[in-house]
Amino acid sequence: MSIQTVGVVGAGVMGIGVAQNLAQTGHQVLLIDIYEDILDKAKQEIRNNIRFQSFFKKSDHQEITDGIIEKIEFSTNYKILDNADFIVENVTEKWDIKKQIYPLLDSICPANCVFAANTSAIPITRIASVTKRVDKVVGIHFMNPVPMKPMVEMIRGYHTSNQTIEIAKKMLTQMGKECIIVNDSPGFVSNRVLMLTINEAVFLLQDQVATAEDVDKIFKGCFGHKMGPLETADLIGLDTILFSIEVLYENFNDSKYRPCPLLKKMVDAGLHGRKNGKGFYVYQ
Repeated sequence: MSIQTVGVVGAGVMGIGVAQNLAQTGHQVLLIDIYEDILDKAKQEIRNNIRFQSFFKKSDHQEITDGIIEKIEFSTNYKILDNADFIVENVTEKWDIKKQIYPLLDSICPANCVFAANTSAIPITRIASVTKRVDKVVGIHFMNPVPMKPMVEMIRGYHTSNQTIEIAKKMLTQMGKECIIVNDSPGFVSNRVLMLTINEAVFLLQDQVATAEDVDKIFKGCFGHKMGPLETADLIGLDTILFSIEVLYENFNDSKYRPCPLLKKMVDAGLHGRKNGKGFYVYQ
């Protein structure tokens, strides 16, 4: 199966990164969101990202930027996905919202189109259950920032076929990425570990055991991590962290996934991290 046209649903932080990466690797991209202003912001963000990257290359910055942007169609109309070879869904980590997207995609996209859920915690088998193509649904957990991360976590749902896995692997190879395939479980491998680590780090801050700076310094200095858990939380987005830990708590019914009250409070206060300028740290 030739993968040329890829639909990207959701123009938030992850959707922007996926769309940019796809366009930079020669794909035709259909970027969908429900609001024009979000799409306008996404276009500007992608333009800024490409310009920044092109400064390190001896070529015409404007020509590079325009060429990549031209490969992306920005739209609020899902019907343009009727010619998509592959879909990457990136909407918010709330099941009540996600479960409405897939029947719509099912009704519009070609029968052979593969659906990849870029989710950090919601089980892929559950997502597939609201489609009529359960064998063509796979999880691809991209890491942020998408264009700069060479590895992804691919999740095989209960019904995901070997053919779907191979198609998804082919697309990732075209994007310049490797994948590690894991079986379906809430949070998969990365976030069952990472979300617990971040949540516990927030508890440390709440309990005044250490400052955010010192928690992160310990992980970077003692364990060689490039970023500490609270810096990582700011990069991902505190609202996304909270959604993810709540999904784990709901699915496992295990108290170890209880969200830290300070994390809830910060999200309620609108402190979402890098994407809006303030989380555990302040960004200009």
